Amino acid sequence: MPKVVYVGSDGVDRAIDASPGESVMSAALRAGVPGIIGECGGNNSCATCHVWVRDEFREAVGGPGDLEADLLDLGVSDPRDSSRLGCQIELTEELDGLTVDVPPTQP
Repeated sequence: MPKVVYVGSDGVDRAIDASPGESVMSAALRAGVPGIIGECGGNNSCATCHVWVRDEFREAVGGPGDLEADLLDLGVSDPRDSSRLGCQIELTEELDGLTVDVPPTQP
């Protein structure tokens, strides 16, 4: 069972057990992680599940697809090289321990 760690803008770490195949967004919503809204329900159309992937996981997670990159460019207030939409990151055993930072605001 992969674990994902959400670091809030308040500095508090929240470690959540997730099921393989579950997204970073859906695990956060299920656990009530503050700052992850997921307004579109994971349809890659709103950017309210924006996270910053920690450097040590960026290669394993990979980069955004074209539509996701467009949403990040247009829909978030503080895009970074490590920006991803949580709905587009599928959790696997290989991503056990994935750590993401939750921005202080979502669109």
